[in-house]
Amino acid sequence: MSNARQFVWSSADRSHVGMVRKINEDACLALPDLGLWAVADGMGGHEAGEVASQMIIDALRQVPGELPWEAFIAAVQAQLQSVNERLREESNRRYQQRTIGSTVAILLAKDDQCACLWAGDSRIYRLRNNQLQQLTRDHSHVQELVDQGLIDPDQAHDHPLGNVITRAVGSAEALEVDVRIQDLQASDVFLLCSDGLNKAVTDAEIARLLNVTDNHEVVQSLIHLALVRGASDNVTTIVVRVAE
Repeated sequence: MSNARQFVWSSADRSHVGMVRKINEDACLALPDLGLWAVADGMGGHEAGEVASQMIIDALRQVPGELPWEAFIAAVQAQLQSVNERLREESNRRYQQRTIGSTVAILLAKDDQCACLWAGDSRIYRLRNNQLQQLTRDHSHVQELVDQGLIDPDQAHDHPLGNVITRAVGSAEALEVDVRIQDLQASDVFLLCSDGLNKAVTDAEIARLLNVTDNHEVVQSLIHLALVRGASDNVTTIVVRVAE
């Protein structure tokens, strides 16, 4: 028998088209019973981005429940690889080889472990003991500039190349997905979001709002704050709370 601590999780999610865009190319999925949450932010314009993000969400719904931990992670990766191939085919067939793709950020939880899987600049944050930590690292041109010391993180916030991502499902023949595995603790709170949120709301504001105990209230407040600031992009948030 495993002596891993047993945790339960609750979550809330919401996606909003924002104040400028006509179409919501974001999609999200919350399956607390399975321990799977995902945010996808599509790109490609003319409904193509919407197709890409929805394809990821539909594929993740097919992941079987009750898999052992390593098999669970592998099944999610396999679904992403399959969507990557289908998006490449779709691009050739219907979109004159224009890139259609989507970022993805996935949180998996089982027993006392969680895993973050991501490609692109959708993010996962964790609030633990009042400390907010970004668990994902953006696959973006601006993040590369920060890493090389060419700009400081403050300048990254509203950089003119802020929308240029270096990795996404569907954007290249071979899909690379980053994976980060961590231990869970009781009272951890996770936030998954599309970049429409973190480009409008600061980390300090995120940390403050994640301290509110009602998941639905947190999700509404985060999106409301982005909308008040003009939300030039679609905004999607999922809040996941861990308890013993």
